Amino acid sequence: MWYNASMKCNSCPRKCNVDRTMQTGFCREGQDIRIAKIIENFKWEEPCVSGDKGALAIFFSGCNLRCQFCQNYEISHIGKGQSYSVSEFARLLESYNLNNYESIDLVTPSHFSMQIIQAMKLVKPKVKVVWNSNGYESEEVIKLIAPHVDIFLVDLKFYDPNLSLRVAGAKDYFEVAGKAIKLMSSLKPNKFEEGKLVSGVLIRHLILPGQVKDSIKLLNFIKENFKQPCVSIMSQFTPTGRGEFSRKITPLELKTVLAHAERIGLDNGYFQDITSASDCFIPKF
Repeated sequence: MWYNASMKCNSCPRKCNVDRTMQTGFCREGQDIRIAKIIENFKWEEPCVSGDKGALAIFFSGCNLRCQFCQNYEISHIGKGQSYSVSEFARLLESYNLNNYESIDLVTPSHFSMQIIQAMKLVKPKVKVVWNSNGYESEEVIKLIAPHVDIFLVDLKFYDPNLSLRVAGAKDYFEVAGKAIKLMSSLKPNKFEEGKLVSGVLIRHLILPGQVKDSIKLLNFIKENFKQPCVSIMSQFTPTGRGEFSRKITPLELKTVLAHAERIGLDNGYFQDITSASDCFIPKF
């Protein structure tokens, strides 16, 4: 299926129904792919994804979720970036020696899903492709993108619909993301080789200040719905001065969430310590 740029865009759960050649929807992006930054040999993802060589990390401009507290605010909200047509993006990928990287890490790609699918059909990369997503995904698009990616590196951010409405304008976030991640897991069962995730799903959760109960509910959902899930529980939240969260999480909040994960047997994955909350880990755009 080829992407027709003049079609009205309903590829994410926002279903803006706009012609992106003429206007933008919630993501604030037009028909062209826009890239804010490319980092070579990027090793800030989980070790089973980054591997020894790191990824070719491609940070896309715009976002279909735009959380108030986003640490990549410059690109998700303000929209810094350079434009590429589908063919130009394909040539950009081909300009790199992809054998130098563990994978291609597509960071926040959802609102360019159809364009990326078209580009991947042209390039057919011989390295792993990582779909690094906020979890707010259309099931229809997940089915289309799955043949072109190897790993879904996906956030599960919020359980409480009132929380997700306040900070991301998406009251249905948990309902949508829960279904999307279940589908990802059914399409890409986890496969490890020599400690590396070759194919599958790694579910990330960022603990937010004052939201321990929300984190615990999300961990319970993961435990109840996925067989031997690979998880990453992150403590790296750094206040940006935007939105309702004005502090880092406390050691007690982190300890409480990690203790619950251990108690219910979510021990396959990664767990950040309290020192991870620093703006030195935020890429400069």
